[in-house]
Amino acid sequence: MSGHGHVDPSNKKIALLISILALLLAVSETMSKAYQTEVLTKQIEASNLWSFFQAKTIRSTATKLTIETTQLSGKASDPKTAAALEKWDAAAKRYDSEPETGEGRKELAAKAKQAEATRDLYMHKYHFLEIASGILQVAIVLASATIITGVSLLSVLAGGLGVISLVLSGLGIFAPTLIHL
Repeated sequence: MSGHGHVDPSNKKIALLISILALLLAVSETMSKAYQTEVLTKQIEASNLWSFFQAKTIRSTATKLTIETTQLSGKASDPKTAAALEKWDAAAKRYDSEPETGEGRKELAAKAKQAEATRDLYMHKYHFLEIASGILQVAIVLASATIITGVSLLSVLAGGLGVISLVLSGLGIFAPTLIHL
């Protein structure tokens, strides 16, 4: 400011540029954190589903082992044992696939893979927005440096970085798998 309380008009433009860049940064950071939360949520979901899958595998293996042991013992011809073997065999098959409840190994694996795919998609989105946020931070510093140094090229660079961050944000939101970062 000069001694007459006059503000340099170019500084007003730079201040407006900084405000716009800061707004974009706030939006980018907010979306980035939301995507990061979704990544963590889907990772936990996938881990839980794989744990359930492992539990079903252990139960299936134990049941099949019991069937084989009983058959080898020579007691399979006993009517009570034969009925138990049929029950155990049905349970072992149910552990492998149970479409009615979605809790067979086959269904659990499919759900876990879907959770992992969703997690990976949100991870791509998160990475794009994080990079865009970093670029916006640099742009704000460059725009601020314009006021101090009077070098207008810095504000042009800041504006260019702002545009680049918008492109990256757009890719992150609408086409996160187009480019692998």
